[in-house]
Amino acid sequence: MKKIDLYIVRNFITTFFFAIFLFTVISVVIDIGEKTDDFVKSGWTAWQIFKDYYLSFIPHIIALLFPLFVFIAVIFFTSKMAGRSEIIAILASGISYNRFLRPFFFTGLGLCLLLAVAASFIVPPAEVKRTFFEEVYVSGNSAYDKLTAHAPMLYFKTDSITYNGIRNFDAVNKTGGPFFMYRLPNGKNANGISYNLHSASIRWDTAHGGSWLLQNVVERTFAKNGVEKIAYYPQKKMYFKFDPSDLSNDDYAEVKLTTPQLMRRIQRENLRGGEGVNTFKIEFYHRFTTPVSVLILTMIGAIIASRKVRGGSGAHLAIGFVLAATFIMMDKFSTVFSTKGNFSPALASWLPDIIFTIVACYLYRKAPK
Repeated sequence: MKKIDLYIVRNFITTFFFAIFLFTVISVVIDIGEKTDDFVKSGWTAWQIFKDYYLSFIPHIIALLFPLFVFIAVIFFTSKMAGRSEIIAILASGISYNRFLRPFFFTGLGLCLLLAVAASFIVPPAEVKRTFFEEVYVSGNSAYDKLTAHAPMLYFKTDSITYNGIRNFDAVNKTGGPFFMYRLPNGKNANGISYNLHSASIRWDTAHGGSWLLQNVVERTFAKNGVEKIAYYPQKKMYFKFDPSDLSNDDYAEVKLTTPQLMRRIQRENLRGGEGVNTFKIEFYHRFTTPVSVLILTMIGAIIASRKVRGGSGAHLAIGFVLAATFIMMDKFSTVFSTKGNFSPALASWLPDIIFTIVACYLYRKAPK
């Protein structure tokens, strides 16, 4: 790595982290002003608010605006370099335009990987604490009431041949009933039912996580020769391929899950035929498309701001804000069309990146080299 590479990388990183730090402080101050009444209502101490809410709020706001501030940071310091004629001097010294863009690419790639890891494994655990406060205190207990409401009936699949149903499931107490499960025979030419279970109630075993306690259980097993075996149990412990989180109506469920957990949840929702599966798929794809957008926006910002124009940084920043607003609008529109309509979640997530990759290629071809 040469001195010019170190110079560009250092300016890139320092400008980006200074922008993120400054905006995070502003966001926290604004959020405190908006939620002062909620903090008083909660009864939390100042230390609890800082530890259990703001240490989770900060990763949330940084991850949310990470690509935007990478873009702004690149445009800001690169336009300063162009205004001081540093880029003209670099190209005049014999360094090619592609070589000049190399440190931007690798720094953007590093930030891309950083965001990908954070979005998959760091931000979701933080969202658990942040959304708890939002649900209980900010939303006026509306989300809590939604959890405690008894759903008339839940129907879902746990695999290709097993069907389940629970009436009056309470996601807070993790109880419900009656409960039924039936399993079809495994085979192309098979018909009928091979196994059937009914119980008066079902309860999550909090003492021994991973199992359910069923009361007044009736099991029926149907053999291939037509023989039916019936068994009765006053109480029985069962291990199913679902847990209370799969049955609760949580508006923030997708953001609380790490990427491996999200993949398993999508598989379960597909088997259950859940109507909200696209919400989980959008969140899953965004954890890859958003980091990739960091790299794309880095290259667009470097290409735009490397040209010396009348108006300096102001003109570059104006162009940057227009492009950033366009990117955000496209992302929001495609997300809505996917979650509320039949638009493919994968295409909805990747479409803004695909279009802006084409924009980056066009700007690169038109850039003076």
